[in-house]
Amino acid sequence: MKKHNFSAGPCILPQEVFEQSAAAILDFNGSGLSLLEISHRSKDFVPVMEEARAIVKRLMKLGDEYEVLYLGGGASLQFAMVPFNLMKQNGGHAAYLDTGVWASGAIKEAEKLGKVNIIGSSKAEGYTYIPKNYTAGPEYDYFHCTSNNTIYGTQMKTFPKVDTLMVCDMSSDIFSREMDFSQFDLIYAGAQKNMGPAGVTLVVVKKEILGKTGRNIPSYLDYSLHISKDSMLNTPPVFPVYASLLTLQHLEKNGGIAAAEEKNMAKAALLYREIDRNPLFEGFCAEEDRSLMNVCFKITDETRKEAFDAAWKAAGINGLNGHRSVGGYRASLYNALPLESVKILIDVMKSL
Repeated sequence: MKKHNFSAGPCILPQEVFEQSAAAILDFNGSGLSLLEISHRSKDFVPVMEEARAIVKRLMKLGDEYEVLYLGGGASLQFAMVPFNLMKQNGGHAAYLDTGVWASGAIKEAEKLGKVNIIGSSKAEGYTYIPKNYTAGPEYDYFHCTSNNTIYGTQMKTFPKVDTLMVCDMSSDIFSREMDFSQFDLIYAGAQKNMGPAGVTLVVVKKEILGKTGRNIPSYLDYSLHISKDSMLNTPPVFPVYASLLTLQHLEKNGGIAAAEEKNMAKAALLYREIDRNPLFEGFCAEEDRSLMNVCFKITDETRKEAFDAAWKAAGINGLNGHRSVGGYRASLYNALPLESVKILIDVMKSL
């Protein structure tokens, strides 16, 4: 029985990507070798890395002033790489927006290298909304925000105009909605939501902002060195890069980000409508900040929880439990999740 996969990440990917990836593991490009055993500098893989970088700029409509990197370490490594590359050695000062666990993790890493000013936070209210009405001026080396918060189901619908560099962790909603990506100087995202399997992290960075901190940066943490080696300073995670390329090619040929956003809005609207209509369920966060990617909700009558859990599991639904820190339920509606899966969940909710 094919599962309806609402997992928050690693998450659902297009079936076509699974099939192409599986074939490549057995024989890549008719080479007689598995994708898992070819050299990353071979004539078979170098074009994969080149196209994987190029397609990102096409989808984001970015020019040559930006470079695209595929790195290891997950988005969590970027919590340290960002301040190493952008925070000045002497008197470094950055502004951060605190909207959840991952934003908090980024703040902790930056504080090891310089001064951090949290210019907005919803921590005291359990991260149930996105802070607004804050400013980030030129006194800061950069401003850092997290576009979507998987644990709490909140999402930045708009981004502030700041008078410094703009950095965004887009791990859980990248390529899910149209936006002006050129407003950002640096974007990073773990692949395991909308881009591919876990094991690689995307970085999109404006070249002109690098090399200005006065820091002696450890080699692997230096974006400029990765750029100089075409994202192959060390052996890259070959399989996750290839699977990410396939995922982005699938997105591009199926209408790009605009088409994905239209489908994502339809899925989210259906599910939020049922949560609002059904007295057995209620949401966690402010309505204006509800995420299109991660719909978090709870049951209002705990005596019905066992029956609900049994019903959604019987319907072939997977990954619906909320994060352990907040409980409840979380339905992740990433690009590859079909509308039919959302309808199955809603039918279960209505049946109680």
